[in-house]
This record gives sequence, structure tokens and C-alpha cells, in this order.
Amino acid sequence: MRTVTADDVRFVELDGRVMAALLDGDLTAAEVPLTGYFLTDRARWLWRYRLDQIAADPGNARWMARQAVVDDTLTDGGTVVGHGGFHGPPDESGMVEIGYAIDPAFRRRGYARATLVELLRRAAAEPDVRTVRATISPDNAASLATIAGFGFVEVGEQWDEEDGLELIFERPA
Repeated sequence: MRTVTADDVRFVELDGRVMAALLDGDLTAAEVPLTGYFLTDRARWLWRYRLDQIAADPGNARWMARQAVVDDTLTDGGTVVGHGGFHGPPDESGMVEIGYAIDPAFRRRGYARATLVELLRRAAAEPDVRTVRATISPDNAASLATIAGFGFVEVGEQWDEEDGLELIFERPA
């Protein structure tokens, strides 16, 4: 099995219109073919949460849009293997938090790492972003391994109502 790099994938925006369609069970609203992974309970929770953020502050919609991760080498039309994005706009100190999820059928091939590379690139291109944060369950060995080697430093921990205990990692943008 080959390991994927950031050059092997492209990122397609899933804006509010697409997220709303996904909440309705419509997998056809995006410009790429999405899979049932985008309709799981966890995914629907995320679409609803991001849409609420957009409704509260439409000017920050570009920070809440998710990016579908597409590997064009798998099929002629490309295969969507996951999604990633920011949890919101930079805070007053210039910090953004990243998040990504890879369909279990495509894990352990480098897609999470490729998504992380793209999110770090996007954060670095934003003049208002000074710090990138990742929060990870201490039991999530795969995600901890994904951020290793990217300069993240553990700066604390937090309790997340949705995910439980999380370790907080940060690095300069």
C-alpha cells in the first residue's frame, strides 16, 4: 500500500449550502461525489454545529467551511476520503484550531497527514493567524502520531463536552 502525500490530494470546499444539504441526507450537493461517511451521526453533528456558527456570524463563513479531501489517483472522478478545516476564525491572539476526519476505510495511508499539511499551509498564508492549535484525545495514538514532526508542543489539556479529555498542542503558524 502506497503512502499518500499532500501532492496526491486536492481539497474541495463544502460551504454552508453543502453542509445544509448533508443535514438533509443529500450527498449530491457538492462538486465531488461524497460517501455515507458524510452522513454519519458524528458528521451531521459537525454540519449542524458549523451551520450554527455561520448563522451567528456570516462574515466568518470561510473559516467554518470544510474541505473535502479528494484522492484523484483512486478513481477517474476522484474519491473523497475525508474532510478537514478550521474550528473558526482566529481568536484575539491569532490562534486557529484545526480539525480533520478521515473515513475509516481510508485510514493509515497518509490522508490525515496530507490534510494537516494543507491546513498548516492555509494558516500560514493568513496574516491574522499566528498560532495553530490541535486538540487530541490522549488515547488517540493515530492523531498524536499524525502531528508528530510538525513542531506542535503540548501546552495543556481541556475537557470537551463532545469529545472528553483532550490534550492541547500548538505551533507557530
